[in-house]
Amino acid sequence: MGKVIDFEDRAMASLRRRVAEVEEANQDLIAFARGHSGAVSAIHEAVIAAVDAEGLDHLIHIITHHWPDVLGVDAVALALFVGDKGIRADMSGLQFVESRMIERAIAGIEGVVLRGVERGHPLFGPASELIRTEALIRLDGEAPLPSGLLALGQRRAQGFETRHGSELLLFLGRVTTRMMGRWLLP
Repeated sequence: MGKVIDFEDRAMASLRRRVAEVEEANQDLIAFARGHSGAVSAIHEAVIAAVDAEGLDHLIHIITHHWPDVLGVDAVALALFVGDKGIRADMSGLQFVESRMIERAIAGIEGVVLRGVERGHPLFGPASELIRTEALIRLDGEAPLPSGLLALGQRRAQGFETRHGSELLLFLGRVTTRMMGRWLLP
């Protein structure tokens, strides 16, 4: 007579493994959704703060002093140029810089660059030594508006979900450019 082979134990073990994998994927998806929702909320709050600015100098103050808290980053720097004139602003203040320095900084940046670094971009100024993760957002203003770079930096190294993070940061850069035009255009 033939021997009966019991598949139940193997089938149950396989089923348990597959359920555990699905549960882990589900938890990863929930964590991503919560993080993405938090990022969207932070970007919205930053945009609302920019909209409330009462002038260009106030906008620059909001970007460099309030956005770090709102966006959960350690440093924000803004570099702008028009023609041969350039400025760089961060929490320590505003300074004039060569426009060529900013032009070199944005060369090769299409939209947004998210990356881990040993040392932050020089546009962070004194904070650059502490930056380990940075987001560089190109600001493309049409003449007569300035062009430049918005730099967000963190002290801790962090991985990025680049597609969604880039879209949100690109939106933040576009809002920044348009808000500058609010006071610079007649």
